Amino acid sequence: MTGTDAPDSTAAPPRVSMVMPVHNGARWLEEAIDSVLDQDFADFELILVDDASRDDSPAIMAAAAARDGRVRHVRLDTNVGLPAALNHGFAQARGELHSWTSDDNLLRPQMLDRLVATLDAHPDAGVAFADFSLIDDEGRDLGRSRVGPVERLLHGNNIGAAFLYRRAVTEALGGYDVGLFGVEDYDFWLRAAQRFRFVELHEDVYRYRKHGGSLTSQRADQIQALTAVIVERAIPASLPARSRSEILLGLALKTQRRWRFDLVRRALAAHPLTVLARLPQLARWTLAVARNRMAA
Repeated sequence: MTGTDAPDSTAAPPRVSMVMPVHNGARWLEEAIDSVLDQDFADFELILVDDASRDDSPAIMAAAAARDGRVRHVRLDTNVGLPAALNHGFAQARGELHSWTSDDNLLRPQMLDRLVATLDAHPDAGVAFADFSLIDDEGRDLGRSRVGPVERLLHGNNIGAAFLYRRAVTEALGGYDVGLFGVEDYDFWLRAAQRFRFVELHEDVYRYRKHGGSLTSQRADQIQALTAVIVERAIPASLPARSRSEILLGLALKTQRRWRFDLVRRALAAHPLTVLARLPQLARWTLAVARNRMAA
């Protein structure tokens, strides 16, 4: 690791540490950085983790660090992937509250102010999360996403992209699992939900960009496979058989991968009536899988 901009040791630590991992993200990077620097809440540090970028990203990050003292620039010599890059960033975080964002997404000006206020109003909560909007390549609005409730977390990652959590959460969980690239955030929330209280904020405070080059689009098959692993791992042994069957069936219906039929078999073993009640949906899914195989 090289190129770390050390903070002023005499200055008080910021309230919030925001990490932004970057790997060849020059296209929207400057806009993403500016959306953090333009926050209404100013008591933060922005830790830019350059994950061995080979485009114009390093120059953009260096320029941001030069013009704003709240920005720190960390350069990794080899590409380590998103979860490890996040862990590098948070290892240097000085704030009591943590968050992270991507180089293609945008914070609305009120995001940190509203999430800090939410955690301050709920001192027993470890995580605050909020609604967000979807945008396309050009920043055009695609609609709003409503997050939560956390009680449905096993049925899908409904925490979303706008969040703030206490340092205690980072420390208790040991950061992000580097073996779960693509679902590291979902795994983080599943583990956090077992130990910390979550609080929802139904205000649109973030803009999430959907585009073909995003990690979600590029790694769709791997993400689906890993999602099944982490969700099954997180299902409590005490969960009623019907609920277990519903979760397993939901996982199966979200993918076209042929080996997902094993999830249907396990759902059937857990609670046959739950599967039988959804036979029409399963039949449509089976036909869709068959059509995709014929077209391949």
